[in-house]
Amino acid sequence: MRRGVWWRKSAGQSVWMLGMGVVAAGLWAGWLGGTESGPYEVWQVAGLVLSLLVVVCWAAFRRRVVAAVAGTTAGLTVAAWCDWSDDSTGLFVVGVALVLHGSLFATALVSTLVRYVAPGPR
Repeated sequence: MRRGVWWRKSAGQSVWMLGMGVVAAGLWAGWLGGTESGPYEVWQVAGLVLSLLVVVCWAAFRRRVVAAVAGTTAGLTVAAWCDWSDDSTGLFVVGVALVLHGSLFATALVSTLVRYVAPGPR
C-alpha cells in the first residue's frame, strides 16, 4: 500500500458509517416520530424495517458491510434513546438495549447474506 493512502480508506469508511447512522435515525424519525401516546402501529414498524432493509442491502452490495452494520445499529440506538429517554421509570434503557441487539443481529445477518450472495462491485 502506498504511503498516505490508509487514511483515505478509513475516512471513507467513517463517512459511510456516519451516513448510515444519519439515514437510520432519519428513517426512525420519519416512520416512528410524532407518536404522542400508545404503542407504535404495525404499519409504522413494518415501514421502518422495509426502508432499512433497502438501505442496508444497498450498502452491503456496495461492499460496505461494516458501515451498514455499525452505522445502522448506532443510528437506531441513538434514535431510540432520544425518543424514549423521557420515560420516568428508567425502563426505556431495556427497550434501547433490545433495539441495539436486535438491529445489530439483523443488519449483520442481512449484510453478510447480501455481500456473499449478490455479485457486487469488486
